[in-house]
Amino acid sequence: MKIGFNLLLWTGHVDDSHLPHIAALKAAGYDGVEVPMFGGDTAHYQRLGRQIRDMGLEVTAITLIPDAERNPLSDNPAHRRAAVDWLSGAAEWAAALGSPILCGPIHQPLGLFTGAPPTDLEKGRLAEVHRATAENAARLGIPVAVEYLNRFEAYILNTMADALAHAKRVDHPNFGVMHDTFHANLEEKDPVGIIYQAAPMLRHVHISENDRGTPGRGHIAFGPHFKALRAVGYDGWLTIEAFGRALPSLAAATRVWRDFFPTPDQVYLEGIKLIREGWAAAA
Repeated sequence: MKIGFNLLLWTGHVDDSHLPHIAALKAAGYDGVEVPMFGGDTAHYQRLGRQIRDMGLEVTAITLIPDAERNPLSDNPAHRRAAVDWLSGAAEWAAALGSPILCGPIHQPLGLFTGAPPTDLEKGRLAEVHRATAENAARLGIPVAVEYLNRFEAYILNTMADALAHAKRVDHPNFGVMHDTFHANLEEKDPVGIIYQAAPMLRHVHISENDRGTPGRGHIAFGPHFKALRAVGYDGWLTIEAFGRALPSLAAATRVWRDFFPTPDQVYLEGIKLIREGWAAAA
């Protein structure tokens, strides 16, 4: 198991100005950081990856669907082709960065709704986009893991059952799912039991409190999550994801209207302690 920290707490585009934050995470004992890739180019991520490795840290990569013109669900074929191009480009960035995975809510733009449940046609379109993405990413050696979102942020994939059904529809060995404790807390009847169901396709895990603040200061019982993950043999990343108001567009999309912690230090210092102790106790 490795412990990571998602840099979305500070930014949607990591550059030299964020290196002090990364250094602080290294000093706190993290194994790596998760880099949001919402724009940029290959040269930028190659350089950033070298800088992070030189600091003694590993890295994972996360992206999303940036706009309606690259929506995998769109009835416009040009939009769906643009979605494949965007996600395949993100896989290239992930490879340049040195990440072993590309993960995130790559199924639709945040906050886009039709006012109706997803249709079979939309599900089929999404599967086609993700199948092409998985194939392109496989050529780079980058597995892809989709993150379902709660119903207030998305409508196509809201539960682990949705994500697993979708992964089976994609039917590509390079495509899997991820588990996020925040979304599971909102949407699942059994937020821990789904880990056992997802085990064969589980590629990545986000540790996120019920209010997206400091892990351990909310009401999510992380101990049972750790026990279930250990029971299914999960040995990948446990990456803390917490949100503040540093990125206005993301704060708006995720409905973050207030501060959930006094300082970022509280999040990463208490968060790593919670994971270390909880993982050890779950053995």
